[in-house]
Amino acid sequence: MPTATTVVPSLAEESELRKARLLALRRKKLGDDTEVPGLPQIKQRNFDAEARKVIKKKDVNEEDDTVEKQIAGLADMIIADDEQKRDEELDLTNIAPKRPNWDLKRDLDKKLVKLERQTQRAIHALIRQRLSGQKEVPTDLAATLSAAQKANDQDIEGENADSDDD
Repeated sequence: MPTATTVVPSLAEESELRKARLLALRRKKLGDDTEVPGLPQIKQRNFDAEARKVIKKKDVNEEDDTVEKQIAGLADMIIADDEQKRDEELDLTNIAPKRPNWDLKRDLDKKLVKLERQTQRAIHALIRQRLSGQKEVPTDLAATLSAAQKANDQDIEGENADSDDD
């Protein structure tokens, strides 16, 4: 038993010596040799010694520049622009048609262009068949074709005028 009691005080002394050596090494690294080894070091975390005032703890959220803070105004601006565009789109003067069937006409005109070309080809083919089927060949074939074309154009214009009145 006496050996165990003698070992304990020597371990405590060794630990104290080791702490003192570590402190000396730290001071040497930092270049701070003015400290007295026996005095506790005061850390002034919330007190300004020069101004002799208490420093209030800064809020961590105020210091950080977050994405939410950067886009806070941007979201409101986008919403306002979107509402303005919707108001412009819903302007009744832009929506109201001049005639009740203007939208149908607009949609069908694209399709009718293709059909008109096919119709013209068919008409020309029929005229050629009639001319070739006639026993007497007219002396002026070009005049006959142009007269048939004019008659056809007048028929088409008449149909367009009738469809506009609907």
